[in-house]
Amino acid sequence: MKFSAYLDTLDREGTLLAPAAARSGWHAKVPSCPEWTSRELVQHIGQVHRWAGDHVMRQRTEDDIDLAEPPADDALLAWYADGHARLVNALREAGPGAPAWHFLPAPSGSDFWVRRQAHETAIHRVDAELAAGTPLAPIEPDFAADGVDEVLSAFYARRPSRMTSAEPFSFGLIATDVDRRWLTVVDADGPATTSLDGPADVIVTATAADLYLLVWNRLDHRDLPADGDRAALDEWRDRAHIVWS
Repeated sequence: MKFSAYLDTLDREGTLLAPAAARSGWHAKVPSCPEWTSRELVQHIGQVHRWAGDHVMRQRTEDDIDLAEPPADDALLAWYADGHARLVNALREAGPGAPAWHFLPAPSGSDFWVRRQAHETAIHRVDAELAAGTPLAPIEPDFAADGVDEVLSAFYARRPSRMTSAEPFSFGLIATDVDRRWLTVVDADGPATTSLDGPADVIVTATAADLYLLVWNRLDHRDLPADGDRAALDEWRDRAHIVWS
């Protein structure tokens, strides 16, 4: 995807998040992040937007930024919206190729942050809608496929890995609306993802958006069609936790 497409998605997803959080009320539990209320979700994404935006604006070479302190409830949505707007504007002004500290492989700091924050915001927009009990806004298939790539081939490609298995297990994913197929094998070294062109312990066939939500543990694999032993998907659901840096 192009820088401009990520930026447009970040702008749109961040704009959708606020009204969903407002509909849920600050005390609503977030089903996909049960340790959080809607308040804590908005506090988190507001802090992350400012954290990311500061790296881009100042072209920082190290992660030495303290997270911002969220305001009281009556000012929280405005504070969130301001941080989101600052991040979008910082990335728009920086453009592709600008330097900044980042923690996953990317052509540049700004290229990393525009992609990472588009997905960060999209997933938490889903969380806000789940907390509100409203239908999920659609996720564009190419963006969803890119998000599957980021989870499987970036976050979980890092070594040493926190997810290992003495007894290897595997799962395959086939997108029905874009030409993408993934095979993830988890062994003693950690997860490794390639293109699916053979067998796996279990293979899930669904839209790219559903696969995106699946690998981010926002959708139960039992709600999707699968061929094979679902135990591999249970392992993923129970053990897949993102560590940012």
